[in-house]
Amino acid sequence: MPSAAIIGAGLIGRSWAIVFARAGWEVRITDPDPETLEKAPGLVREGLEELARHGLVANPENASAHVVAVSSLAEAVTGADLVQENGPEIAETKRLIFTELDRLAPPDCILASSTSAIVASHFTEGLSGRARCLVAHPVNPPHLVPVVELCGAPWTAPETVSRARTIYESVEQVPIVVNHEVEGFVLNRLQGALLAEAFRLVGEGVVSPQDLDKTVKDGLGLRWSFLGPFGTIELNAPGGIADYCDRYTGFYRRLSEDAARPHVWEKENVSRILETWGEAPGPDELARRSAWRDKRLAALKAHKKSQPDQ
Repeated sequence: MPSAAIIGAGLIGRSWAIVFARAGWEVRITDPDPETLEKAPGLVREGLEELARHGLVANPENASAHVVAVSSLAEAVTGADLVQENGPEIAETKRLIFTELDRLAPPDCILASSTSAIVASHFTEGLSGRARCLVAHPVNPPHLVPVVELCGAPWTAPETVSRARTIYESVEQVPIVVNHEVEGFVLNRLQGALLAEAFRLVGEGVVSPQDLDKTVKDGLGLRWSFLGPFGTIELNAPGGIADYCDRYTGFYRRLSEDAARPHVWEKENVSRILETWGEAPGPDELARRSAWRDKRLAALKAHKKSQPDQ
């Protein structure tokens, strides 16, 4: 039975544990906080049971039995085929963790980080096993949103990326390869571009934040749930992508020349957005909304799984 070591038992780590457990892997999860670690197996089991309600896991009890909480990195990585690190988004912290992982993990074990933006060269350069290290950036929560961005450092072996791609595909994720290091990889750069324009439009009073959200969830997002931007524009002009570009390049060039600037993230503009968005929810309400989101994502995942690709 293949084995995954999950380093960090927070939201992302627990979700990764669900991914590997539902695929029949042995999973050992660890966290430096004892309370977080103690709660992890139960929360993983709850996640698997929710998937089962949508027909996405056949036997949640059997899957959850594969997940074991352990108290140290050494226990977690023993015999592991892949390590998924989910520590704080701080380069120095990741450097310290990966130094230990490189020392403790089996020599043929892949060392992957879930970092959202920090490229692997910032925390793996000095490692003797740096050729087996890469970023495998998921979307939150990875057990419901399957894309995984694989991005190696300049010294990551091509075989590492190839093996990682095979592994993530085997556990029903959707890996994509980022061919060279770029901050934020692909997903967060796309998300950042959309957010910057959203912050600009709301901050300038063009639209309310509520109506902007509707524009995405009831407009762009419906198509994007099964088509990417290139696939979308190919169907939006009779002659495909080339025809679309011929028709709309002038318009999009004007938009690009007037793109949102960094000031949209400054306190004054953020305050305007928060004022129109409304009162910030408390922890209980955030937890309730997160649970609702996960149920909706599970239903969407089940629907997409039931439909054939074109």
